Amino acid sequence: MPNANEDNPSALSQVQHRAVSELLRVSPVADDLARRFQEAGFSLALVGGSVRDALLGRLGNDLDFTTDARPEDVLKIVRPWADAVWEVGIAFGTVGCQKDARVDGVDQSFQVEVTTYRSEAYDRTSRKPEVSYGDSIEEDLVRRDFTVNAMAVALPEKDFIDPHGGLQDLAERVLRTPGTPEDSFSDDPLRMMRAARFAAQLDFEVAPEVVAAMTAMADRIEIVSAERVRDELNKLILSAHPRKGLTLLVDTGIAERVLPELPALRLERDEHHRHKDVYDHTLIVLEQAMALETDGPDLTLRLAALLHDIGKPRTRRFEKDGRVSFHHHEVVGAKMTKKRMTALKYSNELVKDVSRLVELHLRFHGYGTGEWTDSAVRRYVRDAGPLLGRLHKLTRSDCTTRNKRKANTLSRAYDGLEERIERLQEQEELDSIRPDLDGNQIMETLGVSPGPVIGQAYKFLLELRLENGPMEHDAAVAALKEWWANQAQD
Repeated sequence: MPNANEDNPSALSQVQHRAVSELLRVSPVADDLARRFQEAGFSLALVGGSVRDALLGRLGNDLDFTTDARPEDVLKIVRPWADAVWEVGIAFGTVGCQKDARVDGVDQSFQVEVTTYRSEAYDRTSRKPEVSYGDSIEEDLVRRDFTVNAMAVALPEKDFIDPHGGLQDLAERVLRTPGTPEDSFSDDPLRMMRAARFAAQLDFEVAPEVVAAMTAMADRIEIVSAERVRDELNKLILSAHPRKGLTLLVDTGIAERVLPELPALRLERDEHHRHKDVYDHTLIVLEQAMALETDGPDLTLRLAALLHDIGKPRTRRFEKDGRVSFHHHEVVGAKMTKKRMTALKYSNELVKDVSRLVELHLRFHGYGTGEWTDSAVRRYVRDAGPLLGRLHKLTRSDCTTRNKRKANTLSRAYDGLEERIERLQEQEELDSIRPDLDGNQIMETLGVSPGPVIGQAYKFLLELRLENGPMEHDAAVAALKEWWANQAQD
């Protein structure tokens, strides 16, 4: 188990104590699997993030192992032992499985990945790593991304393996690479984004030489597939400290290659400082949106907060009176959001939702102190649809003014809007606004067959419903007939 006489004995002793208790918890599963590998003539070690998280006292039921056994041998060992086995990552030397076990009197399910010792490297024209297998755990650890992920615990003996000082770096909360950062990032450029992601997840600092290499090699990120970049970006954005990781990506120039709309928000202020720093405002909005989350991290909300103002650089105008305007930046921003998220291979549904939130985030500012009619409130809810809850959070988060009186006024106004929405919802089921007649009733009333006119009539009745609220059936029929008569005259 961890044993070090380093410069920071108190921090290290805390780390070691946490590791012991965490590893004892998963020992029934880990040791059982290790013995099976031993009996087959192979070695097995808990490795990487699992060891790091054990040392941090946050090891879950996802366990990562490394072995000298080749994937086909791993399959032979785990198939009789596991409750389920999958081979999705076998091309990269990884076999996954699920093991259900009773630990400490509680039935638990463990997700296990066993990876053959390996080394990965990119060539400058490839988007995929070339995988070759190694024969020693030391060879495997040196190819890992950061020293805090380059530690292992050999099982079942519980021998701690730390050839690159990961334990000390963990105690100091710093991210370094096992070898030179240049070699590490050449092997896999995505590690530059992983540095930002781990800084955001763990609240660690990134060593100066690592930051320097990220800056010098930022263009290498361009050979990594959009899907891998997107997945790292998601993990960063969903972390506890996304500002830290995003700032690192912007400062090193990597964001310029993967999310250029973010550094573009660093607009030069006009000489009279009449508009706020859009970049800093954006990061504050993201953090304020996070504070309003109620059911854990919300990727849709966080992406909308991050991208809500990306249309501002393209729409900035210096007016004759010295003011700065960004007319229609929400419309431009929604289109830019769709384009960027599509390029990063996000799902169509997520692209649609985030773009819609960006498009709607300014709508409330026409509300004033409650001048909207009930019709306008209905349209606000109709246009937001199932995104209404997130739109509430985004709109509230977008208030970053330091003027407390202005902030309180905006907050009270939005309180008032939410109260009106709630009242109207109670009155008329506002969430699912539909015309008072359905398609079949429209055809029956007008005596027509299915066709474009039904859609036109439906749209007319929906506008009527939004404007006036619910109508009695007979009144809706009369209004429809009057509309139809006018259509015939036209």
